[in-house]
Amino acid sequence: MLRISQYLRVLAGQAPAPRSAPPGSTRPPVVIWNVLRRCNLTCRHCYATSADTDFKGELDTREALRVIDDLHATGVRVLVLSGGEPLMRPDIFTLAGHARSLGFYVALSTNGTLIGQDNIEAIAATGFDYVGISIDGLADLHDAFRRMQGAFERSMAAARLCREHGIRVGLRTTLTQHNSHQLPTLLDLMRTHDIQKYYLSHMNYSGRGRARSTRGADADHAMTRHAMRLIFSRAWEDIEAGRDTEFVSGNNDADAVLLLQWAREHIPQSADSLETMLRVWGGNASGSGIANIDNTGNVHPDTYWWHHTVGNVRERSFHDIWIGHPDPLLLRLREHPRRIEGRCGECRWLEICNGNTRTRAWAQGDLWGEDPGCPLTDQETGTLAARSLA
Repeated sequence: MLRISQYLRVLAGQAPAPRSAPPGSTRPPVVIWNVLRRCNLTCRHCYATSADTDFKGELDTREALRVIDDLHATGVRVLVLSGGEPLMRPDIFTLAGHARSLGFYVALSTNGTLIGQDNIEAIAATGFDYVGISIDGLADLHDAFRRMQGAFERSMAAARLCREHGIRVGLRTTLTQHNSHQLPTLLDLMRTHDIQKYYLSHMNYSGRGRARSTRGADADHAMTRHAMRLIFSRAWEDIEAGRDTEFVSGNNDADAVLLLQWAREHIPQSADSLETMLRVWGGNASGSGIANIDNTGNVHPDTYWWHHTVGNVRERSFHDIWIGHPDPLLLRLREHPRRIEGRCGECRWLEICNGNTRTRAWAQGDLWGEDPGCPLTDQETGTLAARSLA
């Protein structure tokens, strides 16, 4: 994840430089936990291929509480509870409350349609540090994408309820060819609804998102570049205006290079400092700074790696899986810079991006090949010159 506002606030003199572990180092990760797979929606791009049905073999309350204790003992301090739709799990407030009591930063990742007057008090009392709500376009487009009539209104009503109860809220959008033109209006929702965070996610080819029909709707490179420049500009505007907002992007670590380009154009005196920070950040952290636990306890390098399991928390402690005896794939992912082939391996920005997301490359047939989602030109990556000399 690229914390755009965080870096720009440093450049604006409003925050200290972030402290980061060395890229690729073994450290307690941010854990995204799919606490169940059931969902009331069947979204077109769902990486978990969720549906409104019970899935066998999911961790029960006792097992889940033990996992939280295990994560805490490993040093994990950031826990994102996801699904499916996590609010469909009857013990969700028990799990979240236990994590909060141990000092975790606990986020709820939800589609928002199940937040209402019947549970908002419980959500507020649990003390979630952040509630992220998925919005993939304006009403007609969002409803079609989420396959539920009225989903947009219900999700935005959820955002309003959360804000009324003092809960920090963010909107999440997966960029596609269908919604890229609506991005300016979606960003305006932040100001009209007092929403503090916006997360732009690039499409990752996993679950239902791996289907050719879904991949074909992925934003093209020009759309990606335009969207990111808009995000950078909005983030900078809010910083200059003193607004308490946060803009982040995920699933395309080449965004960091686009941010550096934007800074050289708009705040050139600070661009070298930004480049230093981005090299310390080090790009894609799947398998090192990010981990995923699925609904049955399988551990993956991130949420888009359900095709490869590195261990199961029913059989081994998370500490042993992640730190004690890590899977060979984790060790390969933790290399920095990674051994990547093709254009990504030749790119002069590899130390910043770290080869981007490997699941898009895997969907194209080569796990360690170039990422088809990178929007940079050969001239920008330096591979044009390399090929000219070859």
